[in-house]
Order: sequence, then C-alpha cells, then structure tokens
Amino acid sequence: MELEAVLMLANSSTLIVCMVLKFPQIVTVIAAKNAWGLSVRSLVLELVGFLVFLTYQTYYEYPLATYLEYPILIAQDAILLMCILFFNGNIGTALPYAILFIVGWRLLTIHRLIIDLAMNLSTYISALSKYAQLQSLWKAQNSDQVNALTWSFAIYTTCMRVFTTLMTTQDTAVIIRYVVMCLLNIWVLMTIIYYRKTGKKEE
Repeated sequence: MELEAVLMLANSSTLIVCMVLKFPQIVTVIAAKNAWGLSVRSLVLELVGFLVFLTYQTYYEYPLATYLEYPILIAQDAILLMCILFFNGNIGTALPYAILFIVGWRLLTIHRLIIDLAMNLSTYISALSKYAQLQSLWKAQNSDQVNALTWSFAIYTTCMRVFTTLMTTQDTAVIIRYVVMCLLNIWVLMTIIYYRKTGKKEE
C-alpha cells in the first residue's frame, strides 16, 4: 500500500512538473524576443524522440500514468519551436516540419518491428537532441536565453520516470532511455550554470 502511494506521488508530481516544464523557456524567449543559444535541431530531435516514445507506450498499451505527460510535452515543444522559428525569422519552415512529424508518426505504427526499432533509435535521437543543445551553448558561449529551471524540471522528471518504470513495466529500453536523458540533462544544466558564472565574472 505504501509503495502504491509513493508510485502515485511520483506519477502525479511528474505530470504536474511536465505541465509547466517548458513554460519558463517559452517565457524567456518571448521576453527577450530572441532565441540566442537555443538549438532548433535540438528541439526537432527532442520532438521526434517524444513522438516515438509516446507511440511505443500506446502501442504496447502501457499504463496511462507512465506516459501521460508526453502529449503535454509535445504541445509545449511545438509552441517553443514556433517561438524560436518566429524570432529567428524562419516561421515559414513550420509547415514542412508539421507534415514530416505527422507522416512519420503514422509510419511508426505500420508494424511492430518498426516501432521496436524506432524505440531503440529514439534513445540515440533524444541523446543527439541534448548534444545539439550543448553544441549551441558551446558555440554561443552564452546561456542567458536558455532557462535553467526548465532543465532542472527535466532532470526531476527523468529521475522520477526511472523509478516509476522500475516499479511498473520494468522495460529495459525505457529505463536505459530515461537514465541517458537524465545524465545529459544534468550536463546541459551544468553548462548553463557555467556560462552564467563566466558571464558574471566578465561583467
């Protein structure tokens, strides 16, 4: 009974945090009217990873509580992507991105082998998304427009999902994905903090 209560708390807190996970970053971009230091490639890869993961979970009919936050995260990522494209002057590319996502999402469910392969690849895709964000930070050497709170939220949710997956489905591919994402989220957050401190010293 106690374990069920802890599991329910972990699922609930993850969902609540995910409901606002990208909001700090969206607000930061809109307030600054620029997306300097943010990577479009990172966001697109993250969206691909999220779509694959959501499709995998629904395909195998896993408990809704273990992935309920993903539609919310996809919606927030889509809004953030629109903001970045708008402030970068590339809003015209939004429609091709949307078409590719929809077509790709439908192709995933054609056969079980495709969704299994996509799930294994989604870990690499999501890892590449984090690396792309790191590259963007290294290139800019500035993290003013990259919101540290958003990445802190991401660390919390991935840690919680490692726990909830171990307690429910025990799917090895899912656990590996969350562990890798958690470690990379920590790396991105440390990089953000490093450039904030460096910037303050220079001032």
